[in-house]
Order: sequence, then C-alpha cells, then structure tokens
Amino acid sequence: MKILGISAYYHDSAAALIIDGEIIAAAQEERFSRKKHDARFPREAIAYCLQEAVITVEDLDYVVFYEKPFITFERLLETYLAYAPQGIKSFFAAIPVWLKEKLYLKSVLKTELAKLGKSDRSLLPTLLFTEHHQAHAASAFFPSPFQQAAVICLDAVGEWASTSVWLGKDHQLIPQWEINFPHSLGMLYSAFTYYTGFKVNSGEYKLMGLASYGCPKYADLILEHLLDLKTDGTFRLNMDYFNYAVGLTMTNEKFHQLFGSPPRQPESLLTQREMDIAASIQKVTEEVVLRLAKKVHQELKTDYLCLAGGVALNCVANGRLLREGLFQDIWIQPAAGDAGGAVGAALAVWHQYQNQPRNNHGQDKMRGCYLGPQFTETEIRNYLDQIGAKYQHLQDQELMTSVAEILAQENVVGWFQGRMEFGPRALGNRSIIGDPRSSSMQSVMNLKIKYRESFRPFAPSVLKERVSDYFDLTHSSPYMLLVADVKEHLRLPLTPEQQQLFGIEKLKIRRSTIPAITHVDYSARVQTVHEETNHRYFQLISNFEQKTGCGLLVNTSFNVRGEPIVCTPADAYRCFMRTEMDYLVLENFLLAKSEQPPEIKDNLQQKEKEVEVEVEVDEHATQEIRKFGLLTGVGIALPLGLIWPLIKHESLPLLPWIVASILWFLAVLKPKLLQPIQQLVKTIGSTFGWLNTRLILGFVFYFLLTPIGLMMRLFKRDPMMRKLVSEQESYAIPNQNKPIDNMRNPF
Repeated sequence: MKILGISAYYHDSAAALIIDGEIIAAAQEERFSRKKHDARFPREAIAYCLQEAVITVEDLDYVVFYEKPFITFERLLETYLAYAPQGIKSFFAAIPVWLKEKLYLKSVLKTELAKLGKSDRSLLPTLLFTEHHQAHAASAFFPSPFQQAAVICLDAVGEWASTSVWLGKDHQLIPQWEINFPHSLGMLYSAFTYYTGFKVNSGEYKLMGLASYGCPKYADLILEHLLDLKTDGTFRLNMDYFNYAVGLTMTNEKFHQLFGSPPRQPESLLTQREMDIAASIQKVTEEVVLRLAKKVHQELKTDYLCLAGGVALNCVANGRLLREGLFQDIWIQPAAGDAGGAVGAALAVWHQYQNQPRNNHGQDKMRGCYLGPQFTETEIRNYLDQIGAKYQHLQDQELMTSVAEILAQENVVGWFQGRMEFGPRALGNRSIIGDPRSSSMQSVMNLKIKYRESFRPFAPSVLKERVSDYFDLTHSSPYMLLVADVKEHLRLPLTPEQQQLFGIEKLKIRRSTIPAITHVDYSARVQTVHEETNHRYFQLISNFEQKTGCGLLVNTSFNVRGEPIVCTPADAYRCFMRTEMDYLVLENFLLAKSEQPPEIKDNLQQKEKEVEVEVEVDEHATQEIRKFGLLTGVGIALPLGLIWPLIKHESLPLLPWIVASILWFLAVLKPKLLQPIQQLVKTIGSTFGWLNTRLILGFVFYFLLTPIGLMMRLFKRDPMMRKLVSEQESYAIPNQNKPIDNMRNPF
C-alpha cells in the first residue's frame, strides 16, 4: 500500500511517501525551489518521492493532508468574533486567501495532483485529512522504538490545539488532553523572537543560541504578567500583552511598556538586554516543558516519552528534560515542525485508518533521516565536466585519509554525500565541516562561510562510541536534538578578568580543548554518528580521530544565511564558490578552491544576475498572454468594428480592425511583447478588485461579525478562554473522545 503525506500552505511544505508502513522518501519543497521555508504546494518534493519509488500519482492508494482546513477556518472566525471590532487589518489579510484557495483545499489538492500526474481527476487516489496535532503525534510515536509511550506535541497552533498529550500504544494513538489557541508556548517563544528583532518561524534558533549569553533576569516578570503557569505545567497567556491573535505583529504596546522599549530593529546591534530577555524566555520555556512532562509521567505511568511540534526543536529544553531523568528514554521527531507532519499524516493513515500493526522491534524507523535524493558519480562527473571544474576522483579510503588531513590543517570542507537529510538539521550528508580544536573555526564559519551572526554556536558530530568521553551524555543523539555539557576535564579555567566579561565579549574566550563547538555556557548541541546509518561520515570522523586523536568534527548545514540547505551537486558547487570554503567533497570527487578556474565563479555570478533580472515566461504564462491578446482583440473588433457601425449606420471603421489585428498577430507570434500590456490591465483590475474586496469584507466585519461577537461576549461566551483563573488547578481540556480515524473529510 502506497501512501503520500503532504504538508503545505502554512510553513515548510513537504511530502513523504510510505509503502507498507516503511518510510521510503521525504523532502521539503524549499530544497528544490531554493526558496527558504517555501509553503507552496510541494510539487517538486512529491515528484521526487514518486521518482524514488518509481511510481506515478495513479499508483498511490491514498494521499493525505496533515490538517483539517475547515476546523482551522472555524478557529479563525471564532477568533475574529472574540476580538471584533479589533482585527480588521488581519481580517483583510487572511480571509481573501481562505476564500480564494484554502476553503477549497480538497479541490485545489486534486487539481495540483492531476497536473503533476498529467492524469484525469477521476483517476486520482483517495484524498484524506488528519488533524494537525494527530499528524505531529503520529510522526513522533509511530517511527519511535517504543511499543508504548507518552506523546507531547508543542507548537504554535494546529486547528485549535497548541499543546496536546497522547498515549501511544502499539499501533494506536489515544488522545488525552490539550491546550487550545491562543494559549501557546510556541506563540510565546515566537513573540520574544519578534521582540528581540529576529524573524518569526525561522529566528527561534537564534533566540535559543543567544540565551546563553544572558542572565534570566526577566523570568519572574514573564511569569507574573504574561503567563499563568499551573503546577502541572498547563497555562494560559495574558492576551492583553499580545497582538498575534488578530494583529499583524506578535506583541503590542503594553508588552513593549512592560519591557521598557519597542522591539529591536532587525540587524541592529544586539545588546545585553536582548541576551537577558532571550535567557529569560528560554528558562520559562524549559520550566513549562518540565512541568508538563512531570504531569504526563504521573498520569500515563509510562517510562518513555515522544516529542513533536516546533517547540520540540528546542534542544536546550530537550537536554534538560533528559537530564531530569523522569523517563527512561525520550525520542524526538527530527522533522518536528510542520514538514514532519507529512510523515505523520501518512503513518496515521497506515496505522490508524488502515489499522495496520507496527513492526519496529525496538528500532528507530526514521532511517537516520536520510530520506532525500542522492546523486550518482556519473551525474556528478557530468556536471563538473560541463562547467569546467577541476577535481580529483579518489577511492573511499584515499578520500577519507585526504579529507582528514585537510581538516587537520584547519580547512573548511563542504561535505556532500548520500541521501539528503529530511528536517532542519544537516546530519553529515549536506554539511560544512571543520576541526573542533581550532580557536578560529567558529568565527570563520559564521562570518566567512555562513554569513550569519557571530554569536551562533556550532554542533559537534561525534562518534557514538565516544560521546561520553567528550560530553555529559550517555544517550544517543543522532538528530542533533539534545544539548549536553562538555566534560569537565576538557574545559579550560577562566581568569578572574574573563569571568567578569558579559555578552558577546564571552565569545572571544577559549573555553575548552574543543573550542569551536563549546558554547559560552560550556554546552554543545550534540549529534552522535552511527556506523549503521551513515557509514561514510562515520569513517571520515574515524580517520580524523586516527590522525589527530579527536573523535568529533564541527558540523553545520551546507548553506549560507537566507538559503535552504543544498540539494544537488550544482547547489553545493555554487555555495562552495560563493563562500570562503576551502574544499568541496561531492561523493568521491575532491575539489580545492585554489584550483578552480576564476571564470567559473564569474559565470556563476552572471547566471545568478540573469536569473534575478530576467522575467521568465513559462509555457503556462505564455498561454495566458495569448488568450489575453486574442480575447482583447475580439473585444475591440466586435463592438467597435462591427456592432457600432450597424447601430450608427456608418461604414466599417478601419482603426479597431487594425488594433485587433495587431493584437492577434502578437498573441500568436510574439506573445512576450504583450506581457507589459497584460500586466497593466492586471494591475488596474487588481486595484479595483482590492477596493471592492475591502468594501465587502469591511461590511461583513463591522456589520455582521462585530455585532455577533459583542453579543457573544455580553452573554459571557468567549471561545478564546482568555480569562485567567487563579483558583483553577489546571487548564487542561480533556479530549479522550476525539474521532481520530475520521479522515475522509476536511472537517
């Protein structure tokens, strides 16, 4: 049975294919489109998944979407009812998208699939829908090695739920309770991401990294004013301080007054204040996660825990949770955000809708997360020869020895091999690697390779068997989702003067014998490398250890700031040539930057400029222009060239026929010349459409939603549950009767 899972239209769109319960392929659309966090229909990702299995769309048994769009729309309307007459700008921004596309998601998906498969809609597979948190929970539990486990999903929001708890048992997921929007730990963390000047939905990693430079001096302020946190970890936010429910920003003026200033401007100087704020929200987040885990452990009486949702990517909180020892073991979905929903949705259909058993036998079924495309040596050689690149082709052992020597000389290497990773982390197949013993490696990689903020830490890739020699960690961490401290004996003592330093000044201090991966608080985000899942990367680190005595490498994702991780050899080579990377490895091909012909870099830059400047007219756009020219010509010829003379009893005027003939000629032979005229007409039409839409939506908002919302509040009905109840022991909403196998409908 072949099941395709899709996540799209919100954050990182992705596709995943499972066959008889086994994950065959999974990838994010951004890797193919080269548009970071691409949320569009994952056309290229789906095409890759089908290609990997050598099947077509018609061969699929089910296609499943990771969310119920009608329930999400219900939440949207309920939110506006709860806040009206506030929220008109957000209403204008959100509702047209829903009316144009998202309300007809079932039809949109079928249309896109039919285009992709070049087939009739009647031949498409059955289309199903899971709930958002159901997809998260399925992605966390079903691939895990546990037969029974508690499951916690924490993110910004799904349809309604922002936090949900489940009991995973064999091939069943039993819902327990949840916390609903607008009360969301993910939204709270994103509000501080916004306030400290980083981009929401992508800057949360930066906030987490920045936290180590600060002191959590605002934690009590957050708990006193922003968050009503119960002993059991359930919570509600004080929505008087937030604007995200119906606004276009995350925080409001009251929030800014509480912290003493407006949000930091992006790219402006980071101060100690931002670092302290980051440390404070990180501390609060960890406290919430820990309390929730304690509650779940007490309630469900299980020794194992699975995590998913965007908050589960907070590896500092994960590390603390593991150290607390509440559970014997925890497993975190490596693609814990929305992209992983594609995997979860497909697995939910297999295990819950089809009632198929799990056969994990205590194994992690994510296959190391190496689920993307890979390229043959022939494909790589052909590309390199085509562009005129200089390279050596080496056998495995010679390659490993050579690269280990190159790394030992403090060179930075782009490492491209095997199948691309699924999820946000590079795990040794699309990585930039370096020597962790180098004092300058961290700043060199940040400023000259990644072109990103200097404070951001790098992760170590360490041989699984050696992890406890370097870190206070005995647990495997194959997906780089746990933070652990560097061993005491590897740390270097600080002078009294160094101990007095604050903020970014801490970055300059050599803190251990492996300084490139030691964060300012002596922690590291650890990736354990396992020979059974990534033999070649394991062999490289082993060779590096034989040469240097150091059994780990610096590992960061193979991309520059603002771009997705590389997918193809061409992506890798472009990134290599645009940065100050020293060497590039493409499978068994070794390339030195110093040996590359200068004209290649010039050619690559020229091609990039051409792509930026040139307006591409694809076949679909060409057909649209032709249709525009032909119909406009008819529109001129009929009323002016035929009908008007008949009414006025005049001879046929030549001018309308000449204009119409020119339009028809251009439409057929030179459609590109008509594009400016088409764009002008579109702009005029869009302007009138924009005005009409505003008038209609404004009427609906103020004369329909606002009176209904005011009446609801008059009768004490608040779907947002904004009231903070100090005497209430828990904010958990029981959810044990959720019909999780109802996947036929988008509601």
